[in-house]
Amino acid sequence: MARITLQNLAHSYFPSPTSEADFALKEMDHVWDDGGAYALLGSSGCGKTTLLNIISGLVRPSHGRVLFGDTDVTDAPTTERNIAQVFQFPVVYDTMTVRDNLSFPLRNRGKDAAYIKARVDQIATMIGMEDRLNQKARGLTADAKQKISLGRGMVREDVNAILFDEPLTVIDPHMKWELRTQLKSLHREFRHTMIYVTHDQTEALTFADKVVVMYDGRVVQMGTPEELFETPAHTFVGYFIGSPGMNLFEATVRGSVAHVDGHAVSLGADYGAPKGRVQIGIRPEFAFMTDGPGLPATVRRIEDVGRHRIIRADVLGTAISLIAPEGMAVGADMTRVAFAAEKINVYADDWRVSPVGAQERAA
Repeated sequence: MARITLQNLAHSYFPSPTSEADFALKEMDHVWDDGGAYALLGSSGCGKTTLLNIISGLVRPSHGRVLFGDTDVTDAPTTERNIAQVFQFPVVYDTMTVRDNLSFPLRNRGKDAAYIKARVDQIATMIGMEDRLNQKARGLTADAKQKISLGRGMVREDVNAILFDEPLTVIDPHMKWELRTQLKSLHREFRHTMIYVTHDQTEALTFADKVVVMYDGRVVQMGTPEELFETPAHTFVGYFIGSPGMNLFEATVRGSVAHVDGHAVSLGADYGAPKGRVQIGIRPEFAFMTDGPGLPATVRRIEDVGRHRIIRADVLGTAISLIAPEGMAVGADMTRVAFAAEKINVYADDWRVSPVGAQERAA
C-alpha cells in the first residue's frame, strides 16, 4: 500500500499546448493517504480517467510528478508500480476457467497452492461466483465477466493501490449495490489504497471515505460526503452532489444580508462584501414554503417520491427545488419560500466564500 502524492501535476494531449484550455488536467497538488478509499467523481470529459491513467502509469503527465510513498514513479511503467486496475468493460481470459482467471495474478507471483485456493475461494464468494469456479469464462454474460475482472483486481493483498475505472457499468442494478458493499468491506479489512472513478454520485458517496470532485480538468473539492453536502467548495459541487442539487441565486452580499432582486435574505454569518459574480446557494432540504416572510414563489408542480416530496417552484424568475417531508401540507396560502440562514453558502465567481473570521477561528 502507498501514499500517493501528485506534485504540480498537469496533462495535455496536445504536443505543444499554448493555453490552459489545451490541458485535460489543470495543475494540481494533492496527497492521497495510504489506505484511503477515494472516489473520483465528475461528469464525462472532466479528466477522471486521465488522472487515473496517470496514477497507474498508462499515461505520462505533461508536467509534474507522481510519488508512491517517497518514490518518484512518474516515469515508471505500470508493471513496476505494483497496482491492480479494473477497467470499465471486462478483461478476462476466455479460454480459462473462472478459478484460473482469479488465480492468475497469484500464480504469476509464485504464491503457494494452498494460499491461492483460499484467497480465490474468498474472492469468489465476495463476487458471487463460488458456484461457477470451474466454468470457462467464454459464454458468460458481460456482468459475470466484469465480476471476474473485479475479483482479479482484488485478489492480491500486497498491491500499492487498486484502481477502478467505472467498474460497475455493465453490472445489473441489484448486484451493483452488493458489490459496492463488498468493496467497502474489503477495504475495511485489508486497508488497500483504493481509487474509484465514477460519474454516479451514489456509487461515490457509498464507497469512499473521501470524494474527489472534478470539473473541467480540476479537482474542485476533496472531502467527506458530509463536507460536500454541507459546504460545497464550488457551485458545481453544489449542483452535482445531491438530488435535486443546490439552488443558486444571483445576489449582492453585504455583511450578514444577501439581496436577491431587491429582497433581503438573512445569512447565518458575516461575509463582508465579496466581489465578482456573487451567488447564494441553498440545498432543497433547507428551503421551505411559508405564508410568512420570504422570497415570492410560485409552485409549479409537486413530485411524490415516497419518502418525501419534491416541490418545483419559480422564485423571482429562477426555477428551484424544495424537499418537503411526506405528509407536510403545502397550502395555497404558502406563496413565499424561506431558507435556514445557517445553511446558506455564499459564492464569488463559483468558489465558496468563507465567513469573516472563519479562518482565524479554525486556526
